[in-house]
Amino acid sequence: MNPDLARLQPYPFEKLRHLFAGVPPAPTLGEIKLSIGEPQHPTPPFIQRALADNLAGLANYPTTQGSDALRQAIAAWIGCRYEVPTPDFVTQVVPVNGSREALFAFAQTVIDRGPGRARVVCPNPFYQIYEGAALLAGAEPVFLNTLPHDDFEMDWSTLPEATWRNVQLVYVCSPANPTGKVMDLESWKTLFELSDRHGFVIASDECYSEIYFDEAKPPLGGLTAAAKLGRSDYRNLVTFSSLSKRSNVPGLRSGFVAGDAAILKKFLLYRTYHGSAMNPAVQAASIAAWKDEAHVRDNRRMYAEKFHEVTPLIAHHLDCRIPDAGFYLWARTPIADTDFARELLRQKNVVVLPGSYLAREAGGVNPGANFIRIALVASHEECLDAARRINDFCLSL
Repeated sequence: MNPDLARLQPYPFEKLRHLFAGVPPAPTLGEIKLSIGEPQHPTPPFIQRALADNLAGLANYPTTQGSDALRQAIAAWIGCRYEVPTPDFVTQVVPVNGSREALFAFAQTVIDRGPGRARVVCPNPFYQIYEGAALLAGAEPVFLNTLPHDDFEMDWSTLPEATWRNVQLVYVCSPANPTGKVMDLESWKTLFELSDRHGFVIASDECYSEIYFDEAKPPLGGLTAAAKLGRSDYRNLVTFSSLSKRSNVPGLRSGFVAGDAAILKKFLLYRTYHGSAMNPAVQAASIAAWKDEAHVRDNRRMYAEKFHEVTPLIAHHLDCRIPDAGFYLWARTPIADTDFARELLRQKNVVVLPGSYLAREAGGVNPGANFIRIALVASHEECLDAARRINDFCLSL
């Protein structure tokens, strides 16, 4: 067996299952689950129709690189959304089966298993796929804490030069999971300079990029930052995006990677052997989704309404604020985050995720400790009900 499998930690939701074992939820209150980042808004009917209308495609093997029509639709969306020249759909865009599998597979492509232990930098707290991808690629994860006193920025200067010399891959998540922080141009500039100096690749996870609260100010993406800084070839940068949150289709498993053509050529080679071609019917539905923005604006409006009503209620007792983007509230708890989550289930039947489950101890601290992640993915009414229950629970502490 691969010995690195033994280094994988249980997934956060497995830890949550063990935390809740034997805890009877409040019997008179229905469950409200705000722990998992799974969109609960309805899937747009036109996407469902596009999927159903193209089931004849199941009779054909799809190509790993996807159809020209899908890659053209993605490239056109990238050019419009990020205000950059439309990427070359042949060399700079690859469809993937959701960003999760691509983020994992990408490390297997870019990590050199030669002499010396490669390092992979991850934000902390983080999406656990980054850690698992690094370990199973034969690399060592390096956790960069994002803390309240730094406004949850990734402070690149905290890593010593000796560490940077061995870094081969940096994962960034902007908007961040769980803090919702968006990287600014200056942070991107510093990261690009470090990449030029040390030769590492940047994997920019932007799956939350289309959930924001001011239509005039979409979050800055890695491709836009590169273009603004004169890096029109996107050297050493690959961006990952997905329809799951944008279009409320997590079960469709559809996204893309885009950026450095030389890296994507190698990634496509890896994927050809990996067996990860996208279902033709899913490709057709994806084309329809990428070509429509009206449903995405409606989706943002629903999230904005929830955040503007729920956040003040929760902030009355727990330190939190509306994030830059994304659909999570990152709230500080007055007691241990695990105790808070367990007792909230027992007393109010509201499920949230302890922040410590999303982080690793680094620099002597677990930056997720004494925080909970609240995913405002349920209906408006359920989110408001949950906020009131959390308020009532905090009064009992």
